[in-house]
Amino acid sequence: MFKINGLDKITKELDQLQRVIGGLDGEIGMVKFDPSDPASIESAINDVENLIDQKAGHYSSNSMAASIIEQMKDTYRQAILDKAAEARAAGGNA
Repeated sequence: MFKINGLDKITKELDQLQRVIGGLDGEIGMVKFDPSDPASIESAINDVENLIDQKAGHYSSNSMAASIIEQMKDTYRQAILDKAAEARAAGGNA
């Protein structure tokens, strides 16, 4: 018979990862920005990153959760940049 060490740690990390995903599922928050103002766009990106950190940042010491958190931030950053570019092309506001 043999003993496997580390399963408790992995189980805890997977539980935390599940909480992160659950906390980030659905609407995270709403931000508004002026698509023609780079400072406004950057402020919106910072606001979204702060919202993500508020919901899941306390799990950032978990490497799996930290990876998901960073991916979410990158996804929302790109979505805001894309929305701003679309709004500028259409001559409207975000």
